[in-house]
Amino acid sequence: MSDTAAKTNRPEKNKTVFSPCDILLPPYEPKSEKWERWAVIACDQHTSDVSYWDDVKETVKDEPSTLELILPEAYLGSKEEETQKQRIKRAMKTLDSGWLSRYNNSFVYVERKLSNGKTRRGIVGKIDLEEYDYSKKTASAVRPTEGTVAERIPPRMEIRREAALEAPHVMVFVNDEKDRITEFLSERKGEMRALYDFELMLGGGHITGYLVEGELQKEVLEKISALEKYGRENGVLVYGVGDGNHSLATAKACYEELKKTDSTAPATSKARYAAVELVSVYDDAVVFEPIYRLVKGVEPRKFISEAEKLSENVSENRTENTKGAALKKVTCVSKAGDVEINIPVKEGGLTVGAIQDFIDSMSAKENGIICDYIHDESTLRALASEDDTVGLLFSGMEKSELFPYVSAIGALPRKTFSMGDASSKRYYLELRKIK
Repeated sequence: MSDTAAKTNRPEKNKTVFSPCDILLPPYEPKSEKWERWAVIACDQHTSDVSYWDDVKETVKDEPSTLELILPEAYLGSKEEETQKQRIKRAMKTLDSGWLSRYNNSFVYVERKLSNGKTRRGIVGKIDLEEYDYSKKTASAVRPTEGTVAERIPPRMEIRREAALEAPHVMVFVNDEKDRITEFLSERKGEMRALYDFELMLGGGHITGYLVEGELQKEVLEKISALEKYGRENGVLVYGVGDGNHSLATAKACYEELKKTDSTAPATSKARYAAVELVSVYDDAVVFEPIYRLVKGVEPRKFISEAEKLSENVSENRTENTKGAALKKVTCVSKAGDVEINIPVKEGGLTVGAIQDFIDSMSAKENGIICDYIHDESTLRALASEDDTVGLLFSGMEKSELFPYVSAIGALPRKTFSMGDASSKRYYLELRKIK
């Protein structure tokens, strides 16, 4: 989206980019097993583990569940895919048959106790898709923090085009270091009523949701409005998509498609918005863990030798790209042992980006080189003990680097960081009508 488009599509006066929405939920029943069956983890998790989704089916049985509304990506390309799509179409027509409770123009304050014992806080509301653009170079108010893979959008669009309901699993980071809105809500829990409080299935931890309405909602909106105003007036990015970018990109693509056939869509369509959970990037439970690189199909000594030439270029200012670059330590792991090297990182850049660029350049010159992405050091070391394999260990990015990087450069290099294991991802829980 251009700067002009971003200004043209800003919300109406006194409207915010993130706002309350109409929410549908099963009726509140404390400690009911129905809730555990209702909430299901995001469709892009356990993509290589069909057995996980078999366990989900076994847990859900014949109870109402958000499983009816999603296509787990583990089934893409399989015989199950079409069956799943037909099931979704039926559920879209029958799931909301009047039994769900409606909470109009509301926020839901969420506390999610993760498997590591930490509690992540968030607010469920809606994002204005006129303010979001998933291209790498964008001036929009809501921006992706990772590159968008275009091929992942069409299968999701096929489902959303006909969908009457959406179940959010998108997590949007808010850049609110000084005035954390979720901490404010945490201190006011006594003023809210619980909407759900239960254990998530298959090791997902515990989740509690509270209705934010009335004067308390007004206070939250004032804080959000002030934060957005500060961002506009000072050139500070406020919102970045932390998880579920391809789902949000799908909502955007479907909305743009709708506008081509319905000129009234920006003013009247529910599809202009997408439900998300807003989470402070500075929340103590949000931890950025590095995703290491494993390079296969190359002799480790050769790989290290080529990498060492990069630091020589820096010391002698041989190339334009290495002028002013800082050297960052990287540990190369192989069956021969550990070797420390230095990789030049351009000003404002990231170590992981420089490493990925180098791997990509070697892959372009030599056939057979494969890059894999590994989340923990012990696994990396075990895999790097194989022939013609080298693992790369390095320091990850700090949370404080996220918004400045996305503002200045755009989406992060692919697989920059992880926010924990699959069990900590958002579960589908709240519903919202989009037609």
